Amino acid sequence: MTQVRTRAYLPFLLPGALLSAVVIGVPFVANIAISFTDWDGVSPVRWTGLDNYSKLLGDTDFWSAFEHNVGLLVAMALVPTALGLVLAFGIGEVISRRFGPRTASILRACIYLPQVLPMAVVGIVWSWILMSGTTGGALDSALTAIGLGGLGRDWLGDPNWALWSVMGVLVWFQLGYPLVIFMSGLQRVDPALYEAADLDGASWLRKLWHITVPQLRPEIAVVLLTCSIASLKVFAPIYVLTRGGPGGATNVPSYYSYVEYFEKLDVGYGSAISTVLVLLILALTVGFMRVQQRGEQA
Repeated sequence: MTQVRTRAYLPFLLPGALLSAVVIGVPFVANIAISFTDWDGVSPVRWTGLDNYSKLLGDTDFWSAFEHNVGLLVAMALVPTALGLVLAFGIGEVISRRFGPRTASILRACIYLPQVLPMAVVGIVWSWILMSGTTGGALDSALTAIGLGGLGRDWLGDPNWALWSVMGVLVWFQLGYPLVIFMSGLQRVDPALYEAADLDGASWLRKLWHITVPQLRPEIAVVLLTCSIASLKVFAPIYVLTRGGPGGATNVPSYYSYVEYFEKLDVGYGSAISTVLVLLILALTVGFMRVQQRGEQA
């Protein structure tokens, strides 16, 4: 009976499977094949085997870009997840109770707003904000107005601060996603748990750590996985804000692949970079899913 029901669903799954194969599967296989060649996109293809991957192992620019990606992993996955938990608990259990659910909904919408803004618009606005004071940057002008002009700098043009500035923008941009997921998850937490904790005199931190975090483990796993994948393939913020500069200070593998592929016309090497990145994302996904399954079984 179970097999009959399973077969009944197959015709409905077939269109999605075919679309995925055409849109994702075929380009991915073609990308892997191109990664074993030396090709500029126009001339005849020349098979080179593993030369591109050997070059990748010794490419200091790639490993430097990968190190920058670790910083973006912190900015797009770890920090937003932690802040999202605190904000979700604060808005759901403090703001909502004291000021009403309408106020909580408005705050949630305001924090989530960056997620629905086009990245091109976000990048342009933040570029204006983070420009140096000599060119009219809003942040430096504000610092000067409160007597802290000595702290001003060209935030995106200084190699020592460019990556940190991009990380700050990405925390602001990414925060709304985990907040909405966690606030949704809080709806299934039994309010009696918080009421019992209040009767016992538990602080908000203890309630957050001993009630909210254990109850939201599935949501935390989903947010960490999706945000980690997003951080590994991040491209648009780097392209709009810094173009990998200054001096490669904000270069990441996805943007590095784009430069090699479309600007330097080293299509084979760009494909090798993107193939390694996809394999890394797949490995991360499988690892997260196994850890989550073990946690559910435990």
